[in-house]
Formats: sequence, C-alpha cells, structure tokens
Amino acid sequence: MRVKVNALILILVFALSSCKTNVVAENNIKQVVNSGDVILVDVRIPEQYNEATAKNAVNIPLAELDKNTDALKGKKVVVFCNKGIQADQAVKILKKNGVDVYDGTTWKNVKAIQEEK
Repeated sequence: MRVKVNALILILVFALSSCKTNVVAENNIKQVVNSGDVILVDVRIPEQYNEATAKNAVNIPLAELDKNTDALKGKKVVVFCNKGIQADQAVKILKKNGVDVYDGTTWKNVKAIQEEK
C-alpha cells in the first residue's frame, strides 16, 4: 500500500510541475512573439507559406534551416509550422547551433497571439 501512495504522490508532483511549466512557457512565447526584436520563421515549404502565415514571418523551410543558422544567431527567433512537428525539429537544429529559439508551434497560434494585442 505504501508503494502505491508514494507512486501516486510522485505522479501528482510531476503533473503539477508540468502544468506550471506550460503556463510559464505560454506566457513567455506571447511576450517573445509581441516583442519588437523577434524574427518569426515559418519552416513550412514555400507553397504552404504563400497560402497563409503569421504577420511579418519569413520563410525558411526546415530542409534549408541548417544553411541559415548563422544569420539567426544573436537574435530571438520563433519557429512554427502547420502542426508543430517541424517546429520541434527546427528548435533542436537551432539550439544545437546556438540560436536563441522559441517554439511557436503553429502559424495559427502565432497569428492568434499577434491578434490578441
């Protein structure tokens, strides 16, 4: 019985701490997206980018991101795509290359943040 109680306490601690982290991350991304010194990078293919994207976003497809990391160093960068999968990959690539990067998840999410102002 004691093992079950300890396991339950451990699960609750992890659950509560992850909720707090998500709230902090959500507030942080809103501040970054709305700051004046951010570069918004849509990592989708050009055809998708041309259909719709967030305001002032530049298009650097995920397949070309490795070639563009030097231009992004020293700047705050928010990456996003359609569902967040490519954005997650972009975050890993950019962090590995020393870029100050934030995951905006989807272009619709970033656009909604911009429209909240």
